[in-house]
Amino acid sequence: MVITHLKPRPPSPLNSTNNAYSLALLVLALCIFIAQGNVHSAAGTTTSITVWPQPRLIKWPSPQQATLLSPSFTITTTNVPSHIHLAAAVSRYLRLILTEHHRPLVPPSAVNFSTHTLPLQSLIITVAEPAAPLHHGVDESYSLTIPATGPANLTAATPWGAIRGLETFSQLIWGNPTRVAVEVYVWDAPIFAHRGAMLDTSRNYFPVEDILRMISAMGMNKMNVFHWHITDSHSFPLVVPSEPDLADKGSYGSDMQYSPADVGRIVRFGLDHGVRVLPEIDSPGHTGSWALAYPDIVTCANMFWMPPGGDALAAEPGTGHLNPLNPRTYIVLKNVIKDVTSLFPEPFYHGGADEVIPACWKTDPTIQAFLANNGTSNQLLETFINSTLPYILSLNRTVVYWEDVFLSDQVHVPSTMLPKENVILQTWNNGHDNTKRLVSFGYRTIVSSADFYYLDCGHGDFVGNDSRYVIQSGDQGHGGSWCGPYKTWQLIYNYDITYGLSEDEAKLVLGGEVALWSEQADQTGLDSRVWPRTLAMAESLWSGNRDKKGMRRYAEATDRLNEWRYRMVRRGIGAEPIQPLWCVRNLGMCYYA
Repeated sequence: MVITHLKPRPPSPLNSTNNAYSLALLVLALCIFIAQGNVHSAAGTTTSITVWPQPRLIKWPSPQQATLLSPSFTITTTNVPSHIHLAAAVSRYLRLILTEHHRPLVPPSAVNFSTHTLPLQSLIITVAEPAAPLHHGVDESYSLTIPATGPANLTAATPWGAIRGLETFSQLIWGNPTRVAVEVYVWDAPIFAHRGAMLDTSRNYFPVEDILRMISAMGMNKMNVFHWHITDSHSFPLVVPSEPDLADKGSYGSDMQYSPADVGRIVRFGLDHGVRVLPEIDSPGHTGSWALAYPDIVTCANMFWMPPGGDALAAEPGTGHLNPLNPRTYIVLKNVIKDVTSLFPEPFYHGGADEVIPACWKTDPTIQAFLANNGTSNQLLETFINSTLPYILSLNRTVVYWEDVFLSDQVHVPSTMLPKENVILQTWNNGHDNTKRLVSFGYRTIVSSADFYYLDCGHGDFVGNDSRYVIQSGDQGHGGSWCGPYKTWQLIYNYDITYGLSEDEAKLVLGGEVALWSEQADQTGLDSRVWPRTLAMAESLWSGNRDKKGMRRYAEATDRLNEWRYRMVRRGIGAEPIQPLWCVRNLGMCYYA
């Protein structure tokens, strides 16, 4: 018996969506496998009909069978009559299934197509907990059975698991006339509960349609968190109803703003695709754009970021920090926080708090007097956190901060100010070392290592008048990119975000996020910058990067990724190629060894 069965992580309320229901499905699946005998992995054959992300457990007996899909094929739900987001997904997938007519790059010669069985007429969806909201830790498990005769059945703990199962079902369908794999059984659930992508829309603006396309592609890959870094020093594109001047004066223009209606559309679209929309309003640093509306609450705004002979005022061009000693700062900021939590139903609120630069604060006379009276930069940040964190918590939100608020060598606050039950820290520096530091203090952690998950790296730098590019030799270092080199899909796929952690520490790692900072990105290159590299993280966080024997599976993943990338392009996602088509048509000939 050969089974695609990836060893589950130990269940945990912090980092796993497995509950008693999904574990019962797994036990049932194993019993079925033991009773059924000879089984082949869908990814272990020469067929190009595979699923991305690879399911945790899949059975397709040899010889693999397929039949026609009825032109009048239907999808019905048995106990979820009014779930608007599942209904939207059912409608979307039914349309896709009936019209996609996917043509695999490699014809699936290993699949026996039967003309003697009736076409598949229907898929029946059953959901155990239809009222479960799309919050962190929701059960996304599902089981899918496609028999040779009779209806297919998709059983899920929640509507969100059903949406994941619909994606898997859609990938088991191809051709014209439409064919469907039969005698298939799938049990599936994610290893990590948080599988996200961050997009920065401040440095360069991204139209709503491009954001929706990105969320759509995330749903195709069973990702569930769109982390929206909305504002920064460069622009303030979000229209905040109680503080309209922030966008009126701080955005790049009226045609580069996100209205409340835009936000509502993006949030609903996300829910239709099983994707949470997590807003980030970065502060107290990265707030130069606020100064266009409120110059009195922002220090060092519009100053040159690297003054000759002095300390840097910002991590990059675009200066400005909110002033922790100005009471008006908190009036404006609390209005923003209140409106953002109203616009976004997501229970997590990202407060930023990264890259606070003391030199920026020191340009303000009031802060200069505070520091001259034995005050410290750490105390300034403590004042800011004490004045804002309790307010965010009062709005029934869990707060996410970048790791800097606790780990920065320049400015940080003690752990006593960041209650572990209410605060999650997102790591981006020093790879596994900072992950280890955070979880060793007991913090739930989201991993976004710049060494592996930053999609903007390797494209040089955006500052002008830069002598680093005056090079006449072959040794170009990182080519001016602070986080170079370019992060390949293989590098991302093989990154183990819990490496070096104890079992208990690993339970505190909620998952990971790739990040696209937009200094050198906008809608013209969004798809190719994000995809297919993000597909690599999507699979590694959903079902892992190793096979059932514990061996890394990047070789066979290459073949599957080629096919899936091609299918995504046919679905309207401009993912860049990972190999010449010749490699796809000559499997194994392009391996390194």
